[in-house]
Amino acid sequence: MRDTQALNELVQTVRQVEIAANRLANDTMVGAYLSSFKGRGMDFEDLRDYAPGDDVRHIDWNVTNRLGRPFVKRYREERELGLTLLVDISASGEFGSGGATKRRLAAEVAGTLAFAAARTGDKVGLLLFTDEVELYLPPGKGRRHLLRVLREILFHSPAGRGTKPAIALRALLHRLTHRSMAVLISDFLCPLDHELAQALGRVNARHDLVCLHLFDPCEVQLPAVGLVRFEDAETGELLEVNLARAANRHIYAEANAQRLATLDLALQREGVDTLRLETSQPFAGALQHFFEHRRWRRA
Repeated sequence: MRDTQALNELVQTVRQVEIAANRLANDTMVGAYLSSFKGRGMDFEDLRDYAPGDDVRHIDWNVTNRLGRPFVKRYREERELGLTLLVDISASGEFGSGGATKRRLAAEVAGTLAFAAARTGDKVGLLLFTDEVELYLPPGKGRRHLLRVLREILFHSPAGRGTKPAIALRALLHRLTHRSMAVLISDFLCPLDHELAQALGRVNARHDLVCLHLFDPCEVQLPAVGLVRFEDAETGELLEVNLARAANRHIYAEANAQRLATLDLALQREGVDTLRLETSQPFAGALQHFFEHRRWRRA
């Protein structure tokens, strides 16, 4: 009986997220997604003899030296880049001070992008990670595939607890040989070190990378609720803090602001477009505006 009830709840939750994501992936969202990504990639097609006026940056020097006359590479615009979602399912994603947890928000945001991609004919892949790669689904099409993507984001039971986006980014480089759209969805509660910056830069150089940073409002500003015992969901470390004291709340707010500034600087240096989404706020309008602004800025 319990197994049947659990299965029914699972199906109902996936269905709810599917309906919400499908509704949000409307024509406007599809247009913003399409114009933001499509046509940015160029795929090598063949070689031809150099002609006056050709871009010298397209000369293939290996072939030129071997054959004794200049050849240039010809490219064609990629019509189907594909979308790969890299989703953080670490233990900190289970936190939510209001209605939705960060993991639920990740599923709804990823689902919206997946349905928008599907409507343009793109394949959708999924890479789930914690402090290790938890699951990889190669890019695919069809409703059944999209429902599995949603189900895994919502209910996959992770082996790890920590957050290491660099591991997911490096894994993506090994798994995808053709240029792709990559969306990294994480709360970035992790060390913001050289390893992460390097991985961001490498993926963004080969693919079209976007980062969606999810956060809960209580992670920005702690409430004045008195003595509270905190447990780090990823390490198990316990800390008791008196939040009635404004000084303690101020120390936390300053530390968090510094962490966010460090993250933003790393992303800016690597040229990665980023959007911050709050669990307690509707995300559709912000997501649409983000992609439209991205299109306008790149035009």
